[in-house]
Amino acid sequence: MSRVRIVGGKWRSRLLEVASVPGLRPTPDRVRETVFNWLGQDLTGMAVLDLFAGTGAMGFEAASRGASKVTMVEQSSAACAALQQAVKTLQAEGVEIVRGDAVKFAATTSAGFDVIFLDPPYNKGLIERVEPLLAGMLTPGGWLYVEAERPMSELGPYNAVRRGKAGQVFYQLMQQGER
Repeated sequence: MSRVRIVGGKWRSRLLEVASVPGLRPTPDRVRETVFNWLGQDLTGMAVLDLFAGTGAMGFEAASRGASKVTMVEQSSAACAALQQAVKTLQAEGVEIVRGDAVKFAATTSAGFDVIFLDPPYNKGLIERVEPLLAGMLTPGGWLYVEAERPMSELGPYNAVRRGKAGQVFYQLMQQGER
């Protein structure tokens, strides 16, 4: 089992166990630090969705920075078990782990989120499948973070306002109507 380190907030420097699941790619520390600098370090009161949670690094970073509700959706039972253990270890109130298909969750949830982290397995067309469902989940003025195998300047009505690249990973912070 490997570990990820929380880079900021009340759980800064805490290490979390990560399940050994094929294809699981923890968002690198440097990328998480950059993204939360873009979002602002204080997410107090925000509702956050980590749609393809994997290691949960992005969701736990948001909770560490004060998000009042963090929902993590993950299909792998091993990854979900590691996420549940991390919730217990951190005594993370307001963090909900949902085991299931992320696309089905996106199609059926009635919740609104201020920030959505979208980092699905690569080369499976999942971003395109989730895109039409985002408007039903993201609150007006909300932020969409997309991590992908290619650069993206837009996704439906959402446009990249910040972007970066780390190794083979392209990441972008998007908002509706911005350029």
